[in-house]
Amino acid sequence: MRVAMTEFALRNWEPRESGTRIVGLTPDELVARCNQAGGPLVDGYAPFCKHLFVENDTPTRCGFAPITEANRQLLKSGYRARREGEMAVLERWFEGLNAPVARWLDVILYSHEQLVAEAADYAEAQSVPDCDWGIVSIIGVLEPAEPPMPPITQWRNALGRAEGGSGAPIDLEKYAQATTFWDAHAAVRSSADV
Repeated sequence: MRVAMTEFALRNWEPRESGTRIVGLTPDELVARCNQAGGPLVDGYAPFCKHLFVENDTPTRCGFAPITEANRQLLKSGYRARREGEMAVLERWFEGLNAPVARWLDVILYSHEQLVAEAADYAEAQSVPDCDWGIVSIIGVLEPAEPPMPPITQWRNALGRAEGGSGAPIDLEKYAQATTFWDAHAAVRSSADV
């Protein structure tokens, strides 16, 4: 199994993004850890998606936190696109909140075939690494388990690759689980000084 970093996943190292911001580990170091781990891969939301859980020994924090009465005033929302050419969608996140340090990194992988298919949908050149599996995102978590995919991500995926999604249809049972989870949690926008 050969794992490689995609350009899209590099957003996990940028301080302006909500969700997990990787600190104390370069993209190349994470790729090396993934290739050394070698598995086991855990099934994701579609056949082309897998998860690899890597123990975290860095200051990287979780990508989300529970909403409480004490932190509710830190919630923000707005329309955001993850990259140029994608449809902006309504998202919710914390600003000014320190999430707990992650114990695990949930490394989300897409198959090489899916990366090629998605790259073909963009007018500008999208490089696809030579790999079996490409890292598309990383989520800091406390347990080696996948948090439910946010409902808006499920919708974006269902809209298809032309809108920045994967083309996977919505699974109504997983969608209901996600709405329950994300009604009580929100992504945390990381600060530059984490």
